[in-house]
Amino acid sequence: MAKSSSLNVRVVEGRALPAKDVSGSSDPYCIVKVDDEVVARTATVWRSLSPFWGEEYTVHLPLDFHQLAFYVLDEDTVGHDDVIGKVSLSRDAIAADPRGIDSWINLSRVDPDAEVQGEICLAVQMLEDALGRCLRCHVLQARDLAPRDISGTSDPFARVFWGSQSVETSTIKKTRFPRWDEVLELRAAPGAPSPLRVELWDWDMVGKNDFLGMVEFPPQVLQQKPPNGWFRLRPFPRAEEDSGGSLGALRLKVRLTEDRVLPSRYYRPLSELLATAVLGPAEEDAASPLAVLEELTSGDCRQDLATRLVKLFLGQGLAGPFLDYLTRREVARTTDPNTLFRSNSLASKSMEQFMKLVGMPYLHEVLQPVISRVFEEKKYMELDPCKMELGRTRRISFKGTPSEEHVREASLGLLTGYLGAIVDAIVGSAGRCPAVMRLAFKQLHQRVEERFPQTEHKDVKYLAISGFLFLRFFAPAILTPKLFDLRDQHADPQTSRSLLLLAKAVQSIGNLGQQLGQGKEVWMAPLHPFLLRSVSRVRDFLDRLVDVDEEEEAGGPARALIPRSATVREGYLLKRKEEPGGLAPRFAFKKRYFRLSADALSYAKSPEWQTRSSIPVSHIRAVERVDEGAFQLPHMMQVVTQDGVGALHTTYLQCKNVNELSQWLSALRKASASNPDKLAACHPGAFRSARWTCCLRAERSAAGCSRTHAAVTLGDWRDPLDPDAETQMVYRQLLLGRDQLRRKFLENSSVDTTPEAGTAKGSGSLEGACPDALARQKAAAARLLEVLADLDRAHEEFQQQEEGTVAPGPLGP
Repeated sequence: MAKSSSLNVRVVEGRALPAKDVSGSSDPYCIVKVDDEVVARTATVWRSLSPFWGEEYTVHLPLDFHQLAFYVLDEDTVGHDDVIGKVSLSRDAIAADPRGIDSWINLSRVDPDAEVQGEICLAVQMLEDALGRCLRCHVLQARDLAPRDISGTSDPFARVFWGSQSVETSTIKKTRFPRWDEVLELRAAPGAPSPLRVELWDWDMVGKNDFLGMVEFPPQVLQQKPPNGWFRLRPFPRAEEDSGGSLGALRLKVRLTEDRVLPSRYYRPLSELLATAVLGPAEEDAASPLAVLEELTSGDCRQDLATRLVKLFLGQGLAGPFLDYLTRREVARTTDPNTLFRSNSLASKSMEQFMKLVGMPYLHEVLQPVISRVFEEKKYMELDPCKMELGRTRRISFKGTPSEEHVREASLGLLTGYLGAIVDAIVGSAGRCPAVMRLAFKQLHQRVEERFPQTEHKDVKYLAISGFLFLRFFAPAILTPKLFDLRDQHADPQTSRSLLLLAKAVQSIGNLGQQLGQGKEVWMAPLHPFLLRSVSRVRDFLDRLVDVDEEEEAGGPARALIPRSATVREGYLLKRKEEPGGLAPRFAFKKRYFRLSADALSYAKSPEWQTRSSIPVSHIRAVERVDEGAFQLPHMMQVVTQDGVGALHTTYLQCKNVNELSQWLSALRKASASNPDKLAACHPGAFRSARWTCCLRAERSAAGCSRTHAAVTLGDWRDPLDPDAETQMVYRQLLLGRDQLRRKFLENSSVDTTPEAGTAKGSGSLEGACPDALARQKAAAARLLEVLADLDRAHEEFQQQEEGTVAPGPLGP
């Protein structure tokens, strides 16, 4: 059994941000932090006070995280980036509503005294002697303090308050991990008992000292259970300053999911019900788990559910039957072929998430070369006369006077050139499309053709496939390549406009040219001949795409999304030499090409280099960030491994930006998640000049001074399938519809129901249903409620075991 905690975070957009540049605009980006750990950075949106990011992250977390924070900054080419403001959300605030947070939130000012982090270790004793009561506070050490000095460190000291008395520790210079080991004694003053407060400060020679954080304990705690251990530092209590919207606002979507995942055997009955549903008749199915889920969910919840269900059925080898089941239900209730799959139904969302889960490598192979060309060439393209900037024509031609016609002709040539490459890549890719994806499209093709066999609907079977492949896969990836991992950054405004024109054209091709000339964008007319010529090629491509042998991949075998031998992540990193000797830090690093699989982290001088060094993943004991001050280099990480004799070795690597750092950290942590003997603490610095740069200890073998963060990872389409976790989420969703299911099918029924069956008047109506079908539906509803009740009892028993109210022992369904 395992407990899981994850945050689904979407940084949607900002509005009314203040101008930080002399041009009267800003170049905003957003940093996402969980407690003290930076987990993501959005792309920079250039020259905008109302930026749209639309970036989504799933962050897997330890259960004891405290705060989620969003910092908005203005990127500057020269000097430090300007801080615009921040939004802080406590864990309790996020967890207050199971549906999460979805709203505009005003940015607040960043107050240095509130930017505290880290922990302090204390041991407090209350003593009585001839002179009266005495408090003895043993200040041992602190860790992960905020860096207040330009060097990236601090000069911390502790100040202890009890009643009217205060006393200080010594100051330890240049460290965020001070070790005082000092015992401070204070005598009780007459009057009522007083709280104990311990403050940490950064000593400054010039100016006032900087606040680092505090802890406070009320008198009753001191008397009943004196503090002993590590305590999280907090800011001074103060009312949250509301900027009144003067700093702008962020639109955020945040949802916290915390759950207990039971051993696999408890989920088998529900998994069997789900499998039985997708293999049975879809048209009369109203009481299966999938039918209930489809009726219950909507919006973002439906998209999340679709992802979970696709992963669950992929793991069972039933992805094809699952999508076919949803397709049959969707097709059966559709009367107008023009509306088929146009809504965000569970069928549409599931196919969309299925394509992303199994088709991302295919998407990258098809689109990456052309998208890279568009970004690198930065050609100006525009067909809309209302948006043309004639001053840019000099980039296109130096002949004659700039005119709309010049811009239109040059833009048309560029657009058709890029579109030609895109269409060529797509229509030539049928054999490279994953077999399980082709089979899903073949089933979709057959179901739609059976439902709409008339001659006037001959294109519907093509539109059903192209509506997913072109309109929900290729076109969105062209429009926002950052969100599909095709680029590290969002496009600048000019490139973004070019991508929009290309995406519109690909959408028109995906619609098989049926809506050309019908919209308001008549300025797209010069592209119509090219688009119409492409339509026949796309039809031929779709015919080849669905021409796949069903025996080749009958629904997709039970499989991992990524085989163990496949590369999970790869790219150039800077690696520190094993024995750099007297080299300056910057010259001790060499560029190497790294590849990570489930078995090894290997590297060589280039991707083609045959001789490669390798670090077995099974040897990894920790993967952590490295303080910038260790080598005076940003975006550093360390991989700590253990050899056969138990000795620890550290490999230092530098990434090119914070997002690449977070992605490598996450990939390595997930690859080594099941390793034994993981380190609970490590050094975020380096051992240089005969001491650790972080805690200043002189022993190379000294225990780590900072907690490791093995549980902090980013969700990714490459993540391994986890059927138990997916089934647990499905169970939670089904609980929301349990009462509705009971009222609809089992009330006043002769069917033997579970003890939970209600007696209130049902809201659903089954009038006119075939008696045999109604009996089957009632039996299915009763069985589903029984399975949910069994899972309820299993969760209750595990919770009681954790709380110590029942004796531990084997639990059985």
